[in-house]
Amino acid sequence: MNHLPTSSGSLSLTRFPEDPRDQLRAWDAADEYVLRHLEENGIAAGATVAVAGDRWGAITTALAAAGPSGEAGETGGALVQITDSFLGQEATRANLERNGVPTGAVTLLSTRETPPERIDLLIVRVPKSLALLEDQLHRVAPALHAGTVVVGTGMVKEIHTSTLKLFEQIVGPTKTSLAVKKARLIFSTPDPSLTPGPSPWPRSYELPAGVGAASGRTVVNHAGVFCAERLDIGTRFFLPHLPQHDGPERVVDLGCGNGVVGTAVALANPQAEVIFTDESFQAVASAEATFRKNLGPDAPADFRIGDTFAGVAPGSVDLVLNNPPFHTHQATSDQTSRRMFRGAREALRTGGELWVVGNRHLSYHVTLQRIFGNCRVVTSDPKFVVLRAVKR
Repeated sequence: MNHLPTSSGSLSLTRFPEDPRDQLRAWDAADEYVLRHLEENGIAAGATVAVAGDRWGAITTALAAAGPSGEAGETGGALVQITDSFLGQEATRANLERNGVPTGAVTLLSTRETPPERIDLLIVRVPKSLALLEDQLHRVAPALHAGTVVVGTGMVKEIHTSTLKLFEQIVGPTKTSLAVKKARLIFSTPDPSLTPGPSPWPRSYELPAGVGAASGRTVVNHAGVFCAERLDIGTRFFLPHLPQHDGPERVVDLGCGNGVVGTAVALANPQAEVIFTDESFQAVASAEATFRKNLGPDAPADFRIGDTFAGVAPGSVDLVLNNPPFHTHQATSDQTSRRMFRGAREALRTGGELWVVGNRHLSYHVTLQRIFGNCRVVTSDPKFVVLRAVKR
């Protein structure tokens, strides 16, 4: 747990799920910079404040603890968080509670939900994905008015000319601050004459030949999903090597992204019951759209937002398929993959299998051997490896 100093006191903040071994903070210099700016300039009483992309709830928790007008305990107005991350949303809930703020003080929305009708202060934590920024600015643009204050924040390495161009095109005239601790602010003035129109997302593309049952099929991607406009090379390597099973089986596409792996399983084995799970709201929406596009509106499948195997009973799964992420925002970490592998072992029946694709240099085989007591290389090339671990 780390402590973020603010004008209304020190806040105890952690990421979610909380791990005492995790030394990564729940905020960075970009969060500090925008909070300091808001403290110095104040927030109008009664303002509706929307915070988009708050990664672990640091900005939202600080504003809720101070009150919408910037004074501790002050009420009035509304505070809304908009996020694509289930883990970020849960971190916000936990951090609010940890700091004595009622969770009812904040409306927690996903990126798939309708934003407020009117926003007086919009704070945008610049996401890693330019597409997600584009989609979210389009979604909130109708709620902005001539008096709306729009402030973006991010690390210098996250803010590019293309970032500023999106603010210019969708919101209005845009400028940036000086850099402080390698962070920068973005100031955008809403231009009522702009008519940016609806979001251009989702988008679709056709899969290439040579990827097994999914060859030639259509993938649907909502904004912000990994490799939204083409098949990533890891999944492309994985698809032709998926296990070939017939008959009833319960399969989990873990960290499903756009759902192409689980959809390929369902196409190859119509008797399979496939569960798609991801912590990204955009990803699960993409997975459902991809599955429905290829198997129709009535084909059975389960789509779940959550942390790894939330809601999946222990010992109830035959097969888990996983292409684990090795980045948490800008940090490289194996924490997520370890949690996924441990969750898979618990969810699998005896004799059930976990199949993993990953970069060879990540040494997933070492972790799988430690967790499962076994690990076999199914196939590999100079860059990727497909691994199989069995629950004994």
